[in-house]
Amino acid sequence: MTWDAIGMLTAVAFLAGFFDAIAGGGGLITLPALFLAGLEPVSAIATNKFQAASATVSATVAFARKGLIEWRESRWLVFCGFFGGACGALLVSAVNKRWLEACVPVMLIFVALYFIFSPRLGNEERRRRISIFVFSITVAPLLGMYDGIFGPGVGSFFMVGFVLLCGLGMMRAMSFTKIANASCNLGSLSIFIAKGVIVWPLAVAMALAAFAGAQLGARAAVRVGPRLVKPLLVLVCCALAIKLLSMESNPLRMAFLNSW
Repeated sequence: MTWDAIGMLTAVAFLAGFFDAIAGGGGLITLPALFLAGLEPVSAIATNKFQAASATVSATVAFARKGLIEWRESRWLVFCGFFGGACGALLVSAVNKRWLEACVPVMLIFVALYFIFSPRLGNEERRRRISIFVFSITVAPLLGMYDGIFGPGVGSFFMVGFVLLCGLGMMRAMSFTKIANASCNLGSLSIFIAKGVIVWPLAVAMALAAFAGAQLGARAAVRVGPRLVKPLLVLVCCALAIKLLSMESNPLRMAFLNSW
């Protein structure tokens, strides 16, 4: 890999870290870039997970410094997210990703529609359907497993889950999303490190850029609040859905083209 390619991928990681800290979805900015650079699929996913973990940990640290992380309520979320991410990484070679490529864009579109047509979302709490504890032991491991296998959009899924199911305001939902996303990333990353499939020079360069981008993104999110988060969530969800649907291997795209 040339230094020019590494430089371009590093710039992509910085941009992905910024967006991921605010609305999630940075993985589908960096993962296709790694594929285009010629990395083997499992190595691309593993290398991407290293830089993604750097971005999410960076964002979590930034939120913690602002006193926005509720560590006591998050302890089961950390454990279950880590466990789910590790399980997903163990299954990454066994799961057929075609059904994920078909289902994820549809789910992302529904997430975007929810935020577009929902009432004004601010920092006020909403009606709680389940507790953070129940969410942690049921939803978090499933999303963590998805993150370990594939990943793009998991931050958006966590965000809508905390808002819709746990009734949290946008900023509280974002803080729980950061720690959940970081836990999933670290769980899957531990397995990828043990397997030895990470391209380390590239992973370290992208991780440093993602860390810096996430710090900037987290500061922007805290300063501007829901006015920035909601439109970026909609933008990221739609962009991720379009990107996934445009991939040549996507079953929905192939079915549509075959129907014509």
